[in-house]
Formats: sequence, C-alpha cells, structure tokens
Amino acid sequence: MYVRDGFLGQRLRVLSAPLAARAATSPLTDRLLVTDAGYFPHAAAHGRSRPRGAAQAIVIICASGAGWLELEDTPPVRIEAGAAAVIPAGRPHRYRADGNDPWSIWWVHATGPDVDELVTEIVRDDDPVVRLRDSYSAIAGIDEVLTAMEDEETTAALYVASGAAWRLFAQLAADRLRAPAPTDDRMEIVQQYLRSHLASPMSVDDLARLAGLSASHFSALFKATAGIPVVEYIKRLRSARARELLITTDRSVTEIGEAVGYADPFYFSRQFRSINGVSPTVFRARSRDEPAT
Repeated sequence: MYVRDGFLGQRLRVLSAPLAARAATSPLTDRLLVTDAGYFPHAAAHGRSRPRGAAQAIVIICASGAGWLELEDTPPVRIEAGAAAVIPAGRPHRYRADGNDPWSIWWVHATGPDVDELVTEIVRDDDPVVRLRDSYSAIAGIDEVLTAMEDEETTAALYVASGAAWRLFAQLAADRLRAPAPTDDRMEIVQQYLRSHLASPMSVDDLARLAGLSASHFSALFKATAGIPVVEYIKRLRSARARELLITTDRSVTEIGEAVGYADPFYFSRQFRSINGVSPTVFRARSRDEPAT
C-alpha cells in the first residue's frame, strides 16, 4: 500500500480546478501552467500508481535517499540523490520510495504546449532519468514555485510559478544534452564531509587540504564539479538543513543556527534571508500556517 502524502514537514500546493481552468486559457499560463507542487521529506512508503498516466507532466527531484520509477512497458529504474525523473503527460507509470532508504523529493506537475515540447527534449530514447549538474539550482526552482503558490492564489503568483517551472524544464533539457559534469573523487569526499559536518567551522584552505590541493586549484575544481563556488555551496547546504529543522522541530532559531554552523544568530538570520527571502522566524511561521493536507 502506497502513501500519497501526509509526511512530517511536507509542503504541498494544488490549484483549485476552477482556477486551473481559467489559467490554462490565460496569456502566459496557457503555454505553461503549474497545477501541483510539493516537497516530501523522508517519504517512507510513498508511491503512486497511475495506469492511465497523469493529465500533466511530472518532475520529481530526489534530494536524498532513493526511489524507483517504472514507465509503461519498461523495467524499473532507480532514482538517487542528485537525479530527476521526468514523466510525460498521459504516460502510464508507477513510482515509489526505496524501502531501505526512502527518498526526500521535490516535485511539480505542469501542463501546456511548452511543457510538452520541453519534455520531448528531456525524455529521449525513453530514458526518464536526468543526472543533474546542479541539483541545488533545480531544487531552488521548485522551491520558488512552491513559495509563489503558498503566498497567494493570484495571476501574478501563477506567473512567478510558471516562470520558475519553465527555467526548471529548460535546465533539465540542457542537462540531457550536456556531457556529464566533470567529477573528481576528492570533490565527492569534500561534499560528503560538508554534509556530515554542517556545524563545524569550514574554510576554503581547510577543505583544500582535505582534498590535497592548493586553495586556488581546489576552488576551481569544486566549482567545475558542483556548478557553484564552494562558499555558496556551503551556504545553500546549511540553508536547506535549517529549513528542514525549522519545519520539523521546535528547536529555537538560535539552536538551529548553531546546528548548521552559525554561532551568531543574527548572522545566521542574514545568511538564511539571503537564500530564502525571509527570516528563519517568518519562514517557520509560514510553514506552520499551512494545512496538513
């Protein structure tokens, strides 16, 4: 038995049918309209089976853990962290979280002629899985969609959501065409260290020594591998963990800041706002105003 939603700390937005119908025939959103979007953290037993497919194209980005996707008449494929699954509209499919390592996913449903054209470019040779060169940018795109839809149900909000979704689909199409991002085992070691030591002080020199490289060579190689500078990578990583703690725990903002490496709560708030547009306190209040759908 699959669990559709109801995960602790989830975010979920679904357009009402009348609003979706109007937007589908309005300028701009008639080309690309987001109808549903969400974030399901540690979604144990999550899954869906749609024998007739969905009315919209679906993008699922795996942020951590793993899951499985099976399109009609194709064997199941494993979806791991840093990958996106793209399901064309009307395509029968089944997906589920891995039983031993359930995924945390960001997802969006969208419809319209631009979506159909972009999905055709993405799902080439019947391969629905795209290895992302910059998973943080893709996740940020869905986060922008969600934030716009959470703030208000207006035409302006739908324009923002549609623009963010268009960039997401375009990124996936571009990543399908590009060669795999340059990788280096030493960069993977550094990234694993960063994920495991968010509360620890981190300097570029220290990380370069961990990789066995000069600071300048390390910085260039890290940016080539991750797609963003190491300082920005750390800030986004800490922000993502802070958002999760703000949603799923009652720990104070000061405690959460310390848990992700910021001893000064005011500096933590500034860094958090630079990524999320609001303070940690406002972010928590908004997340808790949402209904448990």
